[in-house]
Amino acid sequence: MGLVGEGSGPPPLTNAAEYRVPHAQRLLPGRFGGRLISGGGPPYTVVSVDLRLGQRTFRPGEFAVMAIVNRTPDSFFDRGATFATDAAYAAIDQAVADGADLVDIGGVKAGYGEPVSEDEELRRTVDFVAGIRERHPSLVISVDTYRSGVARRVVEAGADLLNDTWSGSDPDLVYAAAEFGAGLVCSHVGGLSPRTDPHRMAYDDVVADVISTTTRLADRAVAAGVRRDGILIDPTHDFGKNTLQSLELTRRLDELAATGWPVLVAVSNKDFIGETLELPPGQRGNGTLAALSISAWLGARVFRVHDVPAARQALDLIAVLRGTAQPAGTRRSLA
Repeated sequence: MGLVGEGSGPPPLTNAAEYRVPHAQRLLPGRFGGRLISGGGPPYTVVSVDLRLGQRTFRPGEFAVMAIVNRTPDSFFDRGATFATDAAYAAIDQAVADGADLVDIGGVKAGYGEPVSEDEELRRTVDFVAGIRERHPSLVISVDTYRSGVARRVVEAGADLLNDTWSGSDPDLVYAAAEFGAGLVCSHVGGLSPRTDPHRMAYDDVVADVISTTTRLADRAVAAGVRRDGILIDPTHDFGKNTLQSLELTRRLDELAATGWPVLVAVSNKDFIGETLELPPGQRGNGTLAALSISAWLGARVFRVHDVPAARQALDLIAVLRGTAQPAGTRRSLA
C-alpha cells in the first residue's frame, strides 16, 4: 500500500505503525497532504508514529491520560482547589496513583479573567514543576502556557511538554521546545488572542480550518527544530468555537487522526458538553466520558481530563474494543 496526497504534511516517518479508524465519510484522500493509505473506502488505515515525551514512548493505538492540575485560584472547574502548593502536590500524587501518564500544569486560567503577569505565572509553575520532577522522576510533565519566557523556564525546571493552548500567539515559544528537546502541542483557536472568549465564530468548514492551522503549526515546529515524535495537534474544543462547532469536531475527529500527527483532546467538563446536556461543570462527568470514548474510537491518543480513574477505565475498554489491547481477564464461560 502506498501513501496518497499532496502537500508538505509530516516528514518521512520512522517507527511508524498502521491502525484502523472506523470511518472517513467526509475525508477526501490527500485533502490535507495527508497520511491516508490508498485502497478503498471506510474504514481506512492511518499511518502514525511513536509519541516520545520525557522518558515515555506511547505507541500508536495506546491511549495516554493527562491529568489536569491548575495552579490558579479561578479555574472554571475546580475553583482553585489545587491553587495551594500542598493541595497541588497531593493532586499530582493521586493522579499518578490513579493511572495518569502525564500531568498538565496551568498557571493562568485559560479563559477570560483577572490579569496574570508573567512573573506571577512563573511563581506558580517553575518551582512546582521542579518539585514534581523530584517526586516523580519518570512522570511526563506538561505545562499549559502561551508565553515563551515561561516555556523556557519550565522546561529548564523539568517539563517535558509545552501545551501551547493559544495556537502560537507567541511565535518564540516553539524555539524553547526545540532548544531543550521538549514536546509541543499545536492548537487551534480561530485567530483569537489569549484569554478571549469566542463570539459569533464562523468557518466554511471548522474541521478543515482546524486541520489547516494545526498541521501548519506542526510543520513550522519541525522546521524550527522540534522533534517530530514530540508534536501533537489539538482541535482545542470550545476555544474559538461555539457548541455546534465543537460537536462537529468531535464527530469528525477521524479526519484529524488521518493527518498522521498524534491528536490530543481536551474535552473534560467543557461548555459544549454542558450546553448539549444543560448541565453545570460539576455534573458533566458522564458527558465527558461519552466525548472521550468517541474521540478515542476515532483516533485520538492523549486525553486531558479532570477525573483520571473514570477516563482510564473508559479508555482501557475502548482499547480492547478497538483490538489494540487485551482484556484483563477472560474467564467467563471458558472454565
